[in-house]
Amino acid sequence: MRSLKYVVYREGKYFVSQCLNVDVSSFGKSIDEAVTNLKDAVALSLKDDSANFTIIGKKNT
Repeated sequence: MRSLKYVVYREGKYFVSQCLNVDVSSFGKSIDEAVTNLKDAVALSLKDDSANFTIIGKKNT
C-alpha cells in the first residue's frame, strides 16, 4: 500500500484536496469527499501516465 501526503483547504463552499506526491488535486463538498475524490484522481493519473514518464539522471555502470 502506498502512502499519499496531501493537504485539504476550504475554497468558498468546497474543500480542495491537493496531493503533495504527484501533481494532482480534486475537491468535494466535505473533507471526506475531497479526500476520496483525490484518491480516485491519483489512481487514474498513475494508471494513465505510468508508462509516460521521463527518467532524469543517469545510471552508473
